[in-house]
Amino acid sequence: MSSYESKLSRRAFGGVVGASATAAAVGLPAAPAQASAPDAHERPFRAAPHRRAKRPNILFILGDDLGWADLSAYGSPHIKTPHLDRLARQGVRFTDAYSGSATCSPTRFSLYTGRYPGRTEGGLAEPIADKSVGLAPTHPTLASLLRDAGYATALIGKWHCGHLPDYSPTRSGWDEFFGNFGGALEYYSKLGLGGEYDLYEGDVREGDAEYKDLRYYTRILTERASAYVRRDHGDQPWLLNLNFTTPHWPWIADGDEKESAEIVRRIKAGEPGALWHQDGGSVEKYTEMVEDLDRSVGEVLKALKKSGQERDTLVFFASDNGGERFSYNWPLSGNKGSLKEGGIRVPTIVRWPARLDGGQVSDAPVYTPDWTATLLEIAGARPHPAYPLDGTSLAPYLLKGTELAERELFWRVRGERALRRGDWKYYRGKSGPDQLFDLSADRREQADRAAAEPKLLAELKAAWERTDKGLLPYPAA
Repeated sequence: MSSYESKLSRRAFGGVVGASATAAAVGLPAAPAQASAPDAHERPFRAAPHRRAKRPNILFILGDDLGWADLSAYGSPHIKTPHLDRLARQGVRFTDAYSGSATCSPTRFSLYTGRYPGRTEGGLAEPIADKSVGLAPTHPTLASLLRDAGYATALIGKWHCGHLPDYSPTRSGWDEFFGNFGGALEYYSKLGLGGEYDLYEGDVREGDAEYKDLRYYTRILTERASAYVRRDHGDQPWLLNLNFTTPHWPWIADGDEKESAEIVRRIKAGEPGALWHQDGGSVEKYTEMVEDLDRSVGEVLKALKKSGQERDTLVFFASDNGGERFSYNWPLSGNKGSLKEGGIRVPTIVRWPARLDGGQVSDAPVYTPDWTATLLEIAGARPHPAYPLDGTSLAPYLLKGTELAERELFWRVRGERALRRGDWKYYRGKSGPDQLFDLSADRREQADRAAAEPKLLAELKAAWERTDKGLLPYPAA
């Protein structure tokens, strides 16, 4: 048993008890009995090294601004996510999984490139908000490397790594693209932050790429993804990046056409920030959106099962960063935009029936660039030698039972820095000073151990600064 797994039962128990106690304190309903079921029946992760399987299809699903505890499998006392809970029971649930950054586009850069966002100019935008930068088509990506290894590739949903005419998924390795380019859009009208229409199929090299469909966006993406996984791909394996915008603002659920119309009116009237919906939303509306995301994932997984490909498809589910205004992050501190745990620790589930046993949980610290390296190795693809990966492949850990060595997870955003080594986390916020937390005892990051562990603090700070020196500097604000 690894040092990570030896603490598992204590952490899992604490998460369920903490969620119920917090619910009572804030007036939410107590966690139902089934909310603790995944913890009650999970066992520490163990690989099944004697199994053999062909190269899997890869269904990589991202929620948008979904908080660490927004799934009932992660302790939410008021949001019910039976489909994702079932996915967790059928696979491996990660308790200490992180996003590559604290906002949308930098995390996507870290996934698509397998490298720190600060390696590329586009990754310095936190997040991308205009057409000046993006993921350069010359940079190798998860999709281009898998395509070169024989995979069919598609991206459905939110891209957020640059805008036309210079940047698009079909120029970065995806054979097919259907979705939106920007960071957010109104769910019915498909209007983006600048009032532009933002639903496309392909890109402008193929002519008029705008795709007109004014139904609720999550429904459209679910239909498209279900059709893709049902398609007869023959013997060719495939990668599908399914990037929902749910539950990102604006806070509009399926059927909220009146609220949608009001936001559209304000956008067309030129009101700055109308799409941010600062005067809208509620815990109840957010709950409705997350539960809709859960149903949508369930529909896609049902289509996958009916296609006969379930056993040989690796399904990955996570969020692109921590939760926002109405998210349930207990017991973590911070939220989207912050390098505190609530801004970067995300729910993460992996299922691959051919190779991984279900009902398992891992508290090994992992993050977005690791999954790029992992999927490339599993698929038999090699990283480009001129663009070395920053992530560590988890394939030996997942498939062979090789112990995951202690290493350093690095994050940088404007004004904040963080590094995790084992259970220790070094953190400096916008107001300083340097802080040190023992996450095994203090996931909420309230007990600063900097004064008690000055040597360790200095080591972790120096490690962060060594990595930072190899990254691009931020442009002047």
